[in-house]
Order: sequence, then C-alpha cells, then structure tokens
Amino acid sequence: MSSDFEGYEQDFAVLTAEITGRIGKVPKLLGDEKKQMVANVEKQLEEARELLEQMELEVREIPAQSRGMYSSRMRSYKQEMGKLEADFKRSRIAYSDEVRNELLGDDGNSSENQLIKLREERAHLLDNTERLERSSRRLEAGYQIAVETEQIGQEMLENLSQDREKIQRSRERLRETDANLGKSSRILTGMLRSSKRHRREGLKIWLAAMGFGLLSLFLTKNKQVGNIHQCKEMVKSLSRE
Repeated sequence: MSSDFEGYEQDFAVLTAEITGRIGKVPKLLGDEKKQMVANVEKQLEEARELLEQMELEVREIPAQSRGMYSSRMRSYKQEMGKLEADFKRSRIAYSDEVRNELLGDDGNSSENQLIKLREERAHLLDNTERLERSSRRLEAGYQIAVETEQIGQEMLENLSQDREKIQRSRERLRETDANLGKSSRILTGMLRSSKRHRREGLKIWLAAMGFGLLSLFLTKNKQVGNIHQCKEMVKSLSRE
C-alpha cells in the first residue's frame, strides 16, 4: 500500500516540476503559442489533481496507526497544488518586458495609454483571481474537514467492527462453556444413578448374607439341642439297666 503511495508521490513531483517550468514560460509568449502553452499547463494541472485524488484514496486504505504521517504529506502536496494554480492564473495575465514592448511599440503617448489600460485590466483580473483563490481556499478547507470527518468515522466503524468481533467471540465461548456444563451435568447425573443402583444392590446382598447367617445359626442351635436330648435319653437307658 505505501509503495503505491510513494509511486504516486514520484509522479507528482515530476509533473509539478514540469508545470512550474511551463508556467514560467507563459508570460513570455503571445498569440497561439501562449494559448497552446496555457492548454498544456491546464492539462498537466488536471493530471496533478487526479494524482492527488489517487494519493488520497491510498491514504484512506492505510491503517489508522500509520495514517498520520501520510495525511501530513498530503496536506503539503495540496498546498503546493494551490500555489501552482495561483501562479498559473497570474502568469496568464502577466507579460515579460519583451512582450510588453512588442505590444506597446515605440509611440510614447500611445504606449503610455496602452500601458495604463493594461495595468488597469491586470489589476481587475488580479482582483478577480484573488477572490477566486479565497473561494478556492474556503472550499479546500471545507473539503479537508469533510475528509478528516470521514477518516474519523471510518476509524469509529473499524473500532465498532473490532468490538463486534470480540462480542461474537465471547458469545461463542459462552456457548461452548454451556455445552460443556451440560455434558458434565449429564455425566454426574449418570454417576449418581449408578451409585444409587450399586448401593441398593449392595444392601440386598448384605441383607441376604445376614439372613443366611441367621438361618445357619438357627439351624446349628437346633441341631445342638437335638444332640443334647439324645445324650440324656442314653444316660437314662444306662441307669435303668
């Protein structure tokens, strides 16, 4: 991105140097030559304006943290462009000494009158040019404010977009957390059910063992009582004999 901007900068520097040289030649020309030179300068000035527009678009694409330096350079180029346009306007109504002498000729009174007339026309044209320049500066200032406002709005939109992405990522993490909690809850519920089932089965086994033990004890005692009765009967039989 910055390489494109620097390429436009180089083109702008070459073009403005050519424009400056041609503007200096305009007061020295007359007739068709002057018209041709003026047309060439106007065409180059239009090309310079298009370059500035391209550079402005490149600056808007540069990240906000690096944009300040390029914006400062753009202001400098716009000031240079304004100076070139003002110089061009003055050059169109200016005449070099050689051209002035050629226009006025050698007649003293006539030359003086023509010189006064030219000066009056020049003053009038300069006054109109100054008014146009003031209007142009006001328009340029308004345009600069609009551009800066647009840049601020773009930065705000970028910040809002970043905040939106953060919120979306947070929502996704919350969904993942809820899903994990639900899964953990199901696992714990299954473990509790399994634990209860195992306890019931263990209780049944313990009760069965206790019942079996009591039954064995009861049977053992009954067997011992029967044996005792048998012994007593044998003793009685022996004593009778």
